[in-house]
Amino acid sequence: MENILEIDKTELKEFELLSIQKFIILSVLSLGLYEVWWIYKSWRFFRDKDNLDIMPAARAIFAIFFLNSLFEKIQDFSKSKGYTKTFSSIGYFIGFIGLNFASKLPDPYWLISFLSMFFLIPALESLNYGIKNSGEYKVIENGKYNYRQISIIIIGSIIWILVLIGMFVPIQ
Repeated sequence: MENILEIDKTELKEFELLSIQKFIILSVLSLGLYEVWWIYKSWRFFRDKDNLDIMPAARAIFAIFFLNSLFEKIQDFSKSKGYTKTFSSIGYFIGFIGLNFASKLPDPYWLISFLSMFFLIPALESLNYGIKNSGEYKVIENGKYNYRQISIIIIGSIIWILVLIGMFVPIQ
């Protein structure tokens, strides 16, 4: 006998998960801007899922006011789907914001600001788990980069080369 409760996967909304490896590469090569994009996409996910009356772009731009609540929302969602790992929302929020302020340090110390991405990874893992295990989405785990991501990699690599040349090659 067929299981009547089985969900027809063809009717599910597709959702492409972002791997940690892609997130790190794109964050570094975009000089941290990809982190803002990920925050935006996460807020947009919750806006659409929960039918919230919010502006994801504003919440991403003003992450200093909204990132902690995003972390809490992600943890609540993933816990409801059986995720057992936890992280300190306020601790990771403070770490992320604090390291972003490190970008104001002189050369080459400002480079530590790129470590801020590691404070988003537990939330990324948690959100990915929740989406995978929700049964509401047809999950796509694509290891390939799309055209926009390839553009970020190319442009970001060029910018990084120029930044490093500017930092370490003396102008005569």
